[in-house]
Amino acid sequence: MLARHLRENPAARHEWAVYQKLAHDPRITRFGAFLRKYSIDEFPQFWNVLLGDMSMVGPRPCMFAQKELYGHYWNHYCAVRPGITGLWQISGRNEVSYRRRAAMDAEYVATLSLGRDFVILLKTFAVVAGAHGSR
Repeated sequence: MLARHLRENPAARHEWAVYQKLAHDPRITRFGAFLRKYSIDEFPQFWNVLLGDMSMVGPRPCMFAQKELYGHYWNHYCAVRPGITGLWQISGRNEVSYRRRAAMDAEYVATLSLGRDFVILLKTFAVVAGAHGSR
């Protein structure tokens, strides 16, 4: 469905190339859009935190197929566990290009600090509550 939509819609193809997300993704139902808008779809990831596979703060999980999108930042991404929230989520979320997201992930890894993680967690609550930058 996504491939067909991108093939038939040049604007969506450009949006996907830049953000790796679509504001009007045809694969998402109205109920799914509500879950995503308020980040309710993230709750199952808390189980991954309890298992030790993820952390609360860190780069968002991405697929190996997206390695080239991270470019020289890939090693930074691989240096830490992925997180439920991170610098990207509080700095524009889906309004930030994927390239900028990768740079933010690298910046986060280069400046790891418990205090910064705490600030990111606090800011995440405000961003989620206001549904800022959600698609």
